[in-house]
Amino acid sequence: MAERISVNVTLIFSCSATPPLWTPISRARATAAGRDLSRSASVASFFVSRVDTEVDARLDELATTAASALRGRAAVANAVLAFAHHDEILASDRWARLDAAGARPQRPLWASTGVKDPAYDDTRYVVDLVTAGVVNTMPKATLDAVADHGKLRGDTVRGCREEARKILDALTAVGIDYHRVVTTLEGQGAAKFTASGAQLATSLAERLRIPQAQPETPDFR
Repeated sequence: MAERISVNVTLIFSCSATPPLWTPISRARATAAGRDLSRSASVASFFVSRVDTEVDARLDELATTAASALRGRAAVANAVLAFAHHDEILASDRWARLDAAGARPQRPLWASTGVKDPAYDDTRYVVDLVTAGVVNTMPKATLDAVADHGKLRGDTVRGCREEARKILDALTAVGIDYHRVVTTLEGQGAAKFTASGAQLATSLAERLRIPQAQPETPDFR
């Protein structure tokens, strides 16, 4: 960021993760170096639906009434708390100084917003996470569903912090280890990204080994 390179901080699952914190640091360095802060941007990709997939599986193993009542509630609550953390940083004096210097705020990006469980409404990770200043990377099926029958209810993130905290507290009360959930998801995500990167590198290496066709020598006779 200090070199004006726009970045995507990805594979974030924990609502207490602090990727926005390093952004003011790097931008402060850029300010000191006299660089134009308005020319770089950043997003923090926070994964949504996979949280419900992992938590729901653990709730099903508990097989209690209290656990069943919490199915499908973890992901949105987790994202709401992550956004609240983001808002706290943007309300800080440190950010105010950078804002005055022309810095662009890092935007939360909702990733993995396609519904994995067919029992859930196919627009839930969009309509339940609407607020200003975020990006939602919807799969095409989700985008089509929202365009067709999504029911927007205004801002469904700001002002929902306390309810979201209650949901995560309730999950802890029934025996869900939040730290273990997000650590598991981060590990799974990193493994998938690493595998994809290795596959890409292999494909590129194979393509680069293909003999290149020699250009024909023009005949000027």
